[in-house]
Amino acid sequence: MNRFWTAMAFLTRLPVPVIRGDAGDVAAAIRYYPAVGIVIGAIVAGSMWLGAMRDPWLGALAGLVAWVMVTGALHLDGLGDVADGVGAAHGDRARLSAVMRDPHVGSFAVVAIGVQLIAKLILLHDVAGDGRVLLVPFAARVGPLFWARWVSPLGQGLGARVAAAVRSRDLAGWGAVLAGVCVLAPPLLIVPGAILAFGAWLRWRLGGVNGDAHGAGIELVETAALLGLATIG
Repeated sequence: MNRFWTAMAFLTRLPVPVIRGDAGDVAAAIRYYPAVGIVIGAIVAGSMWLGAMRDPWLGALAGLVAWVMVTGALHLDGLGDVADGVGAAHGDRARLSAVMRDPHVGSFAVVAIGVQLIAKLILLHDVAGDGRVLLVPFAARVGPLFWARWVSPLGQGLGARVAAAVRSRDLAGWGAVLAGVCVLAPPLLIVPGAILAFGAWLRWRLGGVNGDAHGAGIELVETAALLGLATIG
């Protein structure tokens, strides 16, 4: 249970019990990322429902604000760092890594985060009243388990720590749950494809995965899932 609370503390800004753990617990917390996604999804869907009682656009805005606040914009930060790295590196992987580590925010990050927020706002409006929205954060957080096993880590940061923490039974278990979710909500069949596509892109473009890349992937898979709900219905 400590590792679940560790995952909750890392992925959200929600209050959690005081826990004691070591580096191994922090790495193993990745096994509970999808479970934390369920909590995030419930908060987003509930905020949308309350806002939509007044106006659909207000519901979409409430859902987006709740999404950003509950996660502390953690994954948006990763998306921005990856965008800056890819935009400024011009194919040089050494420069890409250096730019991603730079704490300053560049124009590529600003544009990527802005487009992401706009896309989510519009898509949340399109899926107003669709309770399946609560499944989106869960589905996207299955991705890091697969990327951790499939893509080599970049450096010795989060990507390296979690790579050895994901077990075959974790992939099988959460993969089976995701498959069940896709049966209940067929538009979310877009998610496995998005997870695989992002993993392939990481191997080709970045040559590996780190914490920023995991965050960027979660954001992009969430948007893909919302797009599926909005267009496939």
